[in-house]
Amino acid sequence: MVVNFGPVAVAESGESSAARVWETPLHRSYVNFFGRRLVGFIQTIHGLGAFALISLGALVSKGHTARRLIFPLVLQQLASSGLRLLPMILFLAVALGLVIIGQTVSLLTRVGVNTLLGTVMVTVVVRELGPLLTALLLLSRSGTANVIELGTSRAMGEVEALEVLGIDPIHYFVVPRLLGMSLGLFALTVYMILGALVSGYAWAFLQDVPIQPGDYFRQLASSLTGLDFVLLAIKTILFGLIISVVTCYYGLAQPLNMQDVSRATVRAVAQSVVGCVLLDALFIVIYLVA
Repeated sequence: MVVNFGPVAVAESGESSAARVWETPLHRSYVNFFGRRLVGFIQTIHGLGAFALISLGALVSKGHTARRLIFPLVLQQLASSGLRLLPMILFLAVALGLVIIGQTVSLLTRVGVNTLLGTVMVTVVVRELGPLLTALLLLSRSGTANVIELGTSRAMGEVEALEVLGIDPIHYFVVPRLLGMSLGLFALTVYMILGALVSGYAWAFLQDVPIQPGDYFRQLASSLTGLDFVLLAIKTILFGLIISVVTCYYGLAQPLNMQDVSRATVRAVAQSVVGCVLLDALFIVIYLVA
């Protein structure tokens, strides 16, 4: 004889299996995995924070020490993090203006809301895309070079040789990069924003958008405030500090072999991107509140 248990029995069996799943303790391998990740994250934050404080302390306390040696290094870093990247920045600015800004101008003109052009340009280019794209380009060019150069110097024993000679490696290696990358990123962001705004209008002009240059730039000027300039300078300098501290930390603060330099570069790039994005999110909140 076949006994039909019905839907009630099926439901009860489903509830009992679900209860058994929730009552089963989490597998030890998952606990170990997430535990190691959490401990590694805490150690990384602690190491980066300590390294940042030491670097800023060296920048403040030894600012007038060995100026004839440090000043040329700052200029060298400023050239590699700023002047050499200028052609690429201008190319990206033209591309940004043609692909994004020009299309936005054309779209707003078609729907008849030309009065919002200045607000859109300031929000998209000045506040967000300009600084963030410039920071990512600087990271891909100078940030990776920092990790490779410092990691190779660490692996070859050059850092220990400087310590034997009585030279502070933080003052010699890190301080010039802090200054050069921060100032270079600020200057490159200005060129990026100006190039994008000008090329955006050039694209709109080629599409026969009925807007005069004076009206376009007058809307931009009316949409900008003093807070925009202040926050732009603070954001770009902080972006440069984040990139320089993270890349120098992974290249200098840990004992490395030549085989470990590539892995350290990947970690530095990933954590720099995360740090810049989180900082940008914080500034978005500031813009919304202000």
